[in-house]
Amino acid sequence: MNSGILTSYMERLKNYLGLVRFHHTVFALPFALASAAAAARGLPAWRETGWILFCMVAARTSAMTFNRIVDCELDRQNPRTRMRHLPAGIVSKKEAIFLWWFSSMFFVGGAYCLNGLAFRLSPLALAIICGYSYCKRFTSISHFVLGLSLGLAPIGAWVGVAGTIGWTSIALAGGVLLWVAGFDVIYALMDEEFDRRMGLHSLVVRFGKRDALRIAFVLHILSAGLIFLFGWLAGLSWIFFAGAIFFAALILYEHSLVRPDDLSKVNIAFFNVNGIISIGLFVFTLADVLWRG
Repeated sequence: MNSGILTSYMERLKNYLGLVRFHHTVFALPFALASAAAAARGLPAWRETGWILFCMVAARTSAMTFNRIVDCELDRQNPRTRMRHLPAGIVSKKEAIFLWWFSSMFFVGGAYCLNGLAFRLSPLALAIICGYSYCKRFTSISHFVLGLSLGLAPIGAWVGVAGTIGWTSIALAGGVLLWVAGFDVIYALMDEEFDRRMGLHSLVVRFGKRDALRIAFVLHILSAGLIFLFGWLAGLSWIFFAGAIFFAALILYEHSLVRPDDLSKVNIAFFNVNGIISIGLFVFTLADVLWRG
């Protein structure tokens, strides 16, 4: 293949990955893998693991691309987001629509390859993860819909391994839901003025920065409680619960970084700390099930 053509393809792939912020897959994927490990009581079969990873990447690509398409004009008007790939013209809207369509179909196909229940639930999952993009236009609880979107990951992984929806996976999904909702409230602090001007809804717009941070803190405390409940329902040992304490400690650290009058460390709290939280909990879960196995 001509080197110029190869360079062009690689640049386009890089743009697509940037459009969907592929590296942010780290937020939900470790929870899905932790759920799969708990469901299998060890390492899931390679086939199941492969299709779960495939579905996770496809679903997230679909959701993020759809969000970028729906929010393109808003992003163009927001100084913080106007250089994102669609408003900046790095990726065309037509390309984004094709990417959304193909990733959605790949997700449904991957779910079919897992099992019947995963396939039957896949359209509902797509409706939720894509429907989130419209929520901030009419409700301040959009943070919880985003949390539900990521919380579906551990349920989907559990279904992929066990073929059922268990209370254990629901507990982990609830923990993820509240964890994501809490840090999305923190992230929304940076857009309070823009959201008010555009008539968009968030808990920050509704209650102000100080009270919104208090709500986020409560959500995170409840999230930690559900993580402990997941460990108990899954029959995990002290190794996992050490990880759950690690989870709670990092949440407290995350809140120490952000104050209503100082948002300079929001990105550190959002990206760095949350990435460590998700990966760390997966490592402790995997260590636990392997140790017991």
